[in-house]
Amino acid sequence: MLIFRDISTVQNHLNNLKINGKIIGFVPTMGALHDGHLSLIKQSLQKTDFTVVSIFVNPTQFDSHEDFNTYPSDTEKDIDLLKSISDEIILFNPASAELYSNDLKLDTFDFNGLDKFMEGEYRGHHFHGVATIVNKLFSIIKADYAYFGEKDFQQLRIIENLILEKKLSIKLIRCETIRSSEGLALSSRNNKLTFSSKKIATNLFKALNFAKEKIDTLSVNEIEKIITDSLSKISDIKLEYFVIADEENLRPIKKKQTQKCRAFIAAYISGVRLIDNIKLY
Repeated sequence: MLIFRDISTVQNHLNNLKINGKIIGFVPTMGALHDGHLSLIKQSLQKTDFTVVSIFVNPTQFDSHEDFNTYPSDTEKDIDLLKSISDEIILFNPASAELYSNDLKLDTFDFNGLDKFMEGEYRGHHFHGVATIVNKLFSIIKADYAYFGEKDFQQLRIIENLILEKKLSIKLIRCETIRSSEGLALSSRNNKLTFSSKKIATNLFKALNFAKEKIDTLSVNEIEKIITDSLSKISDIKLEYFVIADEENLRPIKKKQTQKCRAFIAAYISGVRLIDNIKLY
């Protein structure tokens, strides 16, 4: 497995591969790799000749220095894990100065309203930070395909919008959320949870499943009230939002519609913020 730390060497290597007609897949990550990441990487390996995995904890998408400084990180463990999967993985693991030139400046984007609700309401400049780094990485790697998980569905839609806005040739591949046997969506932040907290966190998936089961028989308001009331009774859960929204424009809906929709949830579990979502129809 090849490991690159700087832009010029990874670009030179990838350019040589492309000259020889190789198809490149790309999986951007912030490290602390888990089975969710591995699922994306394996899907890329099946479809492409080589897969680039980036590991970079992006400072511009965090709302607080504390969250950034405590984000799980074990690059050596991640490298060993990647080596065990395939020799056709190319790791790009740059320093912050390499990508930002010591200037942590956010680029500006028009997200067409995709950032106005849910995460956009609670996380300030988060999506501009995400789009800034993803746009940088797309311009460096110039892959044919990029693989993103549906767990961060709002982020996924914003990246799809970015690709359209910038007229990029890369194609985004949506990948299903990978869950534990009890339904907890796999996330790097799960590393911060104790065993008992992980058990409590499965209530988020139960709430989403309740919405999926009841969307045809209860109103949107009834579903939201039942879920909000039930989660408020669990002392270790601090619900931030539960929203049923249009899958395309991400606008919350108040009554059932013919277009596809999803239920979205965000909550603090024992002080750790988790998000999840599920397709309703």
